[in-house]
Amino acid sequence: MGFHDLDVSERLLIARRGTAYFAQRLAEVSDSDLDGETLLSGWSRRHLVAHVGYNAAALCRLLDWAASGVQTPMYASAEQRGREIAEGATLSAAALRNLFDHTVARLDEKWRTLPASAWDAQVRTAQGRTVPASETAWMRTREVWIHAVDLGNGGRFGDFPDIVLESLLTDIVGMWQKKDLGAGLILTVDGGEPVAVQTDSPPTEKVSGHLAAVVRWAAGRGTVGVGIEGDLQEPPHWL
Repeated sequence: MGFHDLDVSERLLIARRGTAYFAQRLAEVSDSDLDGETLLSGWSRRHLVAHVGYNAAALCRLLDWAASGVQTPMYASAEQRGREIAEGATLSAAALRNLFDHTVARLDEKWRTLPASAWDAQVRTAQGRTVPASETAWMRTREVWIHAVDLGNGGRFGDFPDIVLESLLTDIVGMWQKKDLGAGLILTVDGGEPVAVQTDSPPTEKVSGHLAAVVRWAAGRGTVGVGIEGDLQEPPHWL
C-alpha cells in the first residue's frame, strides 16, 4: 500500500508528522546558525525556512481554489516565488520562525475545514500538473520530510516512515520516466527486485542499498549507504 492508497485523514496525519519533524529540527537550530548552509546549493537555512513557510501559504491558495472554484495559483510566477524566498530570508530570526508557525497553522486549518466534496476538486500545481486537492497532503509531506534533512542538523531519511520512503521513490522514478531520464539505470533496494528506470535501455549503472539510502541518493542528497556500479555518481534531476 502506498501513500495515495490511504484515506485523506491518514495522509494528513503523515504530513503533520513530517511538519512536527521539521519543526523539531528547526527548534534545534540557534538563531545565529540560521545563517548556516543547507544541503541545497546556494541556500542558507534562512532561505530554506522561508521556502517551507511560503510553500504552506501556496498550498493554502490551492485549497481556497478547491473550496471556492475560483482559480488561485500557488505562485504568480517563478520569479515571484524566488523573490518571496529571497526576501523572507532577510527576516529576523523571530519573524522567520513566526512565518513557519503561522503558515503551518493556516494550512492545517484549511485542511480541517475543507468541505468533503472539495477534496476531489481539480487544482494546478506550480509545475503545471492538474491534481485533486487531496494531493496537497502528499505535496506537503514530501516538502517537510525532505527539507528537514536539508537543514543539515541531524535529520535522516532513516527517520522517515517506510510509506513515505516508498512513495518518494515511486514519485522520483516516475518523474525520471516522464522526463526520459535515467536510461540504463537500475535501482535495487535490499530485499526487493531490481527496477529499471527506463525499460527500453540496456543496464549500464546500478545503485543499490537499503530503502532510506537509495531514496536519499535518488533525491540528490548524497551517496551514504549505497553501492554504485558504473560511472553515474549523481542522480538525474527530478524536480
